[in-house]
Amino acid sequence: MTPPTDAASTIGATHQPLRERVRDLIRDRIVRGDLQPGDRLVERVLAEEMGVSRVPVREALTLLKGEGFVQEVPRRGAIVTVLAKDDVDDLFDVRVALDVQCARLASARATEDELHTLRALADDADAALARGDLERVAELNQAFHDALPRMAHNRILAATLEPLEGRLHWVLRQNRSPGILLAEHRELVEALASRDADAAAAAALRHVNTSRALCHEIMFGAEG
Repeated sequence: MTPPTDAASTIGATHQPLRERVRDLIRDRIVRGDLQPGDRLVERVLAEEMGVSRVPVREALTLLKGEGFVQEVPRRGAIVTVLAKDDVDDLFDVRVALDVQCARLASARATEDELHTLRALADDADAALARGDLERVAELNQAFHDALPRMAHNRILAATLEPLEGRLHWVLRQNRSPGILLAEHRELVEALASRDADAAAAAALRHVNTSRALCHEIMFGAEG
C-alpha cells in the first residue's frame, strides 16, 4: 500500500481531530482505488505510512466501519469493504430519489454562475477524456456530482447527501465508460439551463440508470 506523497503534510494541514484527518486520507485512497475491496488494513503499516501512532489509525478505521468503507473479517481483521450487489443497488436507489429531486430543484433555483460552472466542468471533462487523462475525468465527474446538490439550494437535501457522498463517489469510480457518462452530463446541463424541470429530472434518472448498469457490468459481470 503506497501512501500519497503529501500524506504527512495533509495530516498537519488543518485543526481537524487527528483521527478524522487519518480517516479522510484512508477514505480518499479507497475512493481513488489505491486501496481495493478486500485489501487488508493493517494498523501498524498505515501508522508508519502516515507518520502517526496506531491509536488514531484504529479510531479512523472504526469511523470508516460506520461509514461502510471498512469491514471486520474473522482471522483477517479490517479490510476494505467488498461491495455486494445489494449494497450497490441500495446506493443507486438513494441516488434515484435524491439526484432526480436535485435536478428538479436546480432547474428552478440554480444561478447563472452555477450553471456556467457546471458547464465548465463538463467541458473540462470532455477535454480530459480527449487527451486520455482518465484520473482527471474521474475527479471532474466527482466535482460535477458534488455541484448538483449545491445548485438545488436546499440545506436539508444537501445534509442528507453529505454522509453518502464518499460511498457514492466510490461507486461512481467503478465506471469504465466515461464517454457515455459525459454525454449524459451534457444533456443534464442543457436541461437545467433550459429551466425545464421535467427534462432535468428525466436526464438525471437516465444518468443514474446508466451508471447503475455500467457498475453492475464491471463489478458483477453477467450476474449484474
